Amino acid sequence: MSKSKFMLSSLLMLAISVSQLGTANAAESTVGINVANGETIFNEGKGDAAACQGCHGEKALGNDDMGAPRLANIGQAYVIKQLTDFAADRRIPDGAGSAMNGFAKALNEQDRRDVAGYLYTLDYQVDPSDLKGLVANGNKVGKPELGEVIVTQGVKGKLPPCQDCHGFNGRDPRFPAINQQKFVYLVNQLNNWRNDSRANDPTVEKVGIMRRIAKNLTDDDIANIAAFLSTAPRVSPGGDTNKK
Repeated sequence: MSKSKFMLSSLLMLAISVSQLGTANAAESTVGINVANGETIFNEGKGDAAACQGCHGEKALGNDDMGAPRLANIGQAYVIKQLTDFAADRRIPDGAGSAMNGFAKALNEQDRRDVAGYLYTLDYQVDPSDLKGLVANGNKVGKPELGEVIVTQGVKGKLPPCQDCHGFNGRDPRFPAINQQKFVYLVNQLNNWRNDSRANDPTVEKVGIMRRIAKNLTDDDIANIAAFLSTAPRVSPGGDTNKK
């Protein structure tokens, strides 16, 4: 078996094992977390850490104009990991996101847990990216129907389905929920995984899962995936869409 086929097989095996774990939200709780402190930091900041809502929005739904991701409902353990990685410089974004390292360093471990816990308690809200507006502003936007095929079915011999690890609402805490994530952020991160400028993904056989997958994506694939995910409705544990 070639190395590429072996790695794809390994990724598929991981996806299968993850898909049997159920949703991440079912396993997460706010035990040991001060939600009120997290809410205060999100809305007002703390010390050298600016208020999160300034970029991510007052409801943590993200901002395409700034390239800021949705934080609400994407996964408590995942948010804690990202803040911890920012603080340790294991993830160093560019652009407006470069401020995250300093902000995360200004928060202690409990603060980071509290912010993630607060985001976990927010009611789910649908807030799709405005694809027509993005096109008008000069962004290349793909076709949601083509992105849906990759997300739900993958590409035979090339890519496993995105939802096998992520679900839509999140499954294993290592992987964030990706439905209703902002278009610009999704495009940026898939490009970052592809060019290795982001490298804090889980690994299989010492190879980063997202980096390996992203290297098999074309520019069109990335635009199509982001177009679908940024407008995709929520999916219930039973698989039914919920647009409310």
